[in-house]
Amino acid sequence: MTVVMFFKALTMAKSKTIFVCQNCGYVSPKWVGKCPSCNSWNSFTEEIEEKEAKATKAYTEAIAGSPVPISDIKQKELHRIDMPYSEFNRVLGGGLVPGSLVLLGGEPGIGKSTLILQSALNINKKVLYISGEESDTQIRLRAERIGINNPDCLIYTEIDIDKIIATLKATEPEIAVIDSIQTTASADLTSSPGTVSQIRHCAQKLQEYAKSSGTPIIIIGHINKDGDIAGPMSLEHIVDVVVQFEGDNNHFYRLLRPKKNRFGSTYEIGVFEMMNYGLREVTDPGKILLSGDNGNLSGVAFGAVSEGSRSLMIEVQALVGNSVYGTPQRSSTGFDNRRFMMLLAVIEKRLGLKLNAKDVFLNIAGGLKINDTAVDISVIAAVISSYIDKPIPDNHCFIGEIGLSGQIKPVSFIEKRVAEASRLGFSTIFIPASQKSEIKTEKSKVIAVADVRDFATRLFKGQSQESE
Repeated sequence: MTVVMFFKALTMAKSKTIFVCQNCGYVSPKWVGKCPSCNSWNSFTEEIEEKEAKATKAYTEAIAGSPVPISDIKQKELHRIDMPYSEFNRVLGGGLVPGSLVLLGGEPGIGKSTLILQSALNINKKVLYISGEESDTQIRLRAERIGINNPDCLIYTEIDIDKIIATLKATEPEIAVIDSIQTTASADLTSSPGTVSQIRHCAQKLQEYAKSSGTPIIIIGHINKDGDIAGPMSLEHIVDVVVQFEGDNNHFYRLLRPKKNRFGSTYEIGVFEMMNYGLREVTDPGKILLSGDNGNLSGVAFGAVSEGSRSLMIEVQALVGNSVYGTPQRSSTGFDNRRFMMLLAVIEKRLGLKLNAKDVFLNIAGGLKINDTAVDISVIAAVISSYIDKPIPDNHCFIGEIGLSGQIKPVSFIEKRVAEASRLGFSTIFIPASQKSEIKTEKSKVIAVADVRDFATRLFKGQSQESE
């Protein structure tokens, strides 16, 4: 009995209480209100750290293999698995790589599970769909709504990571899905599911299985209030591909955007449309994101943004009105609010427009979130149009970044943007003056402008003419 108590005490000595930040994974020996790493408040959770026993024997054998020149390394061809949707394949870099770990994140209700279930039901592969959030009956109801029945898609509801790994080894699927990583847990840890230690531990076990078996695993994850995938950044380091599903629940369109991709580019996007039967891919988003005739109303401008190898046309809407309250309101939807404030300051300083007593609202149509600075000139055009209450012709398109001095700066992929605008019927395109020589098109009239004063004069005073 004494020996048993001795070993029990020895085991307990290997464990200690720690506090872990649930946003960034920072570890502290005691609870603190504000995380010193990510500055988040009340994010620390108490967990039990299990220390592994130290090895009693040192590693004396050399690591297998030896360093070789990079030119002598033989390339291995990646035999990717084609997903049912070309937009999904585009984001993955050409398809799903065997043995890869793909993390798909997004807001609740955005359509993550629907996208993966549709892919699992449409693909001609043996898929094991493991759910810890929904019962098998709920998944069956979603499959019936989608209208697809695939006997090769196996459903398994479980949250214990050890049972999940055992089921993967027993069934040997060609593709595995984990929905979601926040619900999986291991009995080896005392912390609850969704904590940093549980997420990291489960992800590492899934990674070990994926690499050893060559089975690609798609992991679905939630995001926090800041829009980042919940859990520490170490989770994103473990996986091979991180894809985020973006959009507004009040709009139809969804963007599939890669944040990390070890097998392809991170500059591609996939566009989907939410229908009553599920998701539908949009192969030509340039036309569908435009609302068409704006009814000869002021405050509407069109711009071209670049996302990877494709250019998208977007509609920018602005509203300028008298301020009802003492402090004017500044609000933007789908556009960075700090950059919006900067552009308003440029308008006031360089054009002399009195916006200090005006409420200014901005919206990107379709529920999209735009980070491309080439849309700056479209934002300014929409704001000025609403301020003077003068509409912009529907056939006008604007491409350019605005500097603090009011100068219209060059943007990347100007040829692709102009070509896409011309294809969609825009006959007059405003571009930075420094990039005039790069454009060779006869379908549309290209107007080169140097600064916001030159731009406003040409657009709103009827002095537009093609620069020489």
